[in-house]
Amino acid sequence: MESSTSESSNTYAPSYSNRDPGMNVPVHSQQNLAPLSPYLNFDPVYLPQSQPEFIFPEGAARQRGRFELAFSQIGVSCMTGAAVGGIGGLYNGLRSTTLAGHTGKLRRTQLLNYVMKQGSATANTLGVLAVMYSGFGVLLSWGRGSDDELNTLTAATATGLLYKSTAGLKKCGIGGAVGLGLASIYCLWTARDRLQGFRQEYNPALWVYVNVRHNLPSYMALEHACH
Repeated sequence: MESSTSESSNTYAPSYSNRDPGMNVPVHSQQNLAPLSPYLNFDPVYLPQSQPEFIFPEGAARQRGRFELAFSQIGVSCMTGAAVGGIGGLYNGLRSTTLAGHTGKLRRTQLLNYVMKQGSATANTLGVLAVMYSGFGVLLSWGRGSDDELNTLTAATATGLLYKSTAGLKKCGIGGAVGLGLASIYCLWTARDRLQGFRQEYNPALWVYVNVRHNLPSYMALEHACH
């Protein structure tokens, strides 16, 4: 009975040994190279090491456009305004209730009123600005057929002009200048890598300085080896 049981167990679950030549599969294709796949019968070394590729519908852009980004921008602007306004309202409420000598439920009620009033006002302001900016950006992208820094600068300037258009010509110009300044800072920050490459390309002295500084340890090591 025991022998039949052991025979059946060896049939369905055979024991493996390291002496079996079929078990001596190399872990790597070659020394210090990529590991072999235990499931697929090919060497992953031959696979191209590139960036992840995604499938896009025909004619679709490879990144989200302004219309898709508008929803997140408006939502983040409203939440940021509510948080900043709520903190400011809490500070103003604490100061006002302390000066007025309010305590207990009356003070808590006044604090809630300050927080809700100033938080909603700031959230409404930033939300309106985000809607204006996103609308101008989407219209410019569709009209020009491209999405670049010019759209950002134009949309921000138009947003500032429109937001202050009812406050007079002077304040309208100030609003447009503020929008243009903020957009310029944003564009310079996002394009800092391209600006650095542009400076190195059109400034030979800077290019030589950067390369010599980068390769100086190699030059010193080579000179030391020659001596």
